[in-house]
Amino acid sequence: MAPDRENPNHHPPPKPYTPPSPPPPSPPPPPDPTATRRSTHTAHTTHTHIAGIPLPDSALAREATDLIRNTTDALIYHHSRRVYLFGARHGRERNLPFDAELLYIAALFHGLGLTDRFHGSRQRFELDGADEARSFLAARGAPTARTHLTWQAIALHTTPQVPHRMAPEIALLAVGYELDVLGIGYATLPPDTRDEILTAHPRPGFKRHILRAYHRALARRPETALGTPLADVLTRLDPDHIRPDFVRILEDSAWPE
Repeated sequence: MAPDRENPNHHPPPKPYTPPSPPPPSPPPPPDPTATRRSTHTAHTTHTHIAGIPLPDSALAREATDLIRNTTDALIYHHSRRVYLFGARHGRERNLPFDAELLYIAALFHGLGLTDRFHGSRQRFELDGADEARSFLAARGAPTARTHLTWQAIALHTTPQVPHRMAPEIALLAVGYELDVLGIGYATLPPDTRDEILTAHPRPGFKRHILRAYHRALARRPETALGTPLADVLTRLDPDHIRPDFVRILEDSAWPE
């Protein structure tokens, strides 16, 4: 039986975002009135291809799609699907052998740590998504090797350079993330491919909204941004943030020399 087709013009209506009260000492950033609290897709359907790129349609992939669609907002859902599409396209263009289902699930879960559910977490948001993906796969009998590979891909997706030296699925998740968030590789994306992907998964105001999502997640656990590129988010958006100084930490350590 052929899968139903998702209506690419159906996007969830915006709902006001109301952040939870943060624990001290970090104050919450102002709420984003244009952000959606939750994706409200009513049809549990999926494309089979977008821009010529096949989307996994296994029972596992469909279950993961429904889970992320129903537990994240439109910002994270569309971002996650674009990350898969950009990463998979890169792999196909270079004839890389990769597990499309694994890459797809890693892409779906990679931004889960940015959602309200994890605002009380004290670990890096990347680890929240990685841990959830591992639990999801393990509960469904996935082999340990695939589960661990998915965990690694998500845990490392914001780390510069390192993922590109690892397994194809790890590298391709980083490629998709870097293209969608940082624009790395944008010039290599044909306009018709870009337009078809954005028709299915639009990104209105994405730069502004994703920065706010990072800020909401990091403001409650600023120590987790130390040594990561995302430390810049707190420096830019939180005027009261005092950025940890690596050199000072080293010099002030208990070692006499």
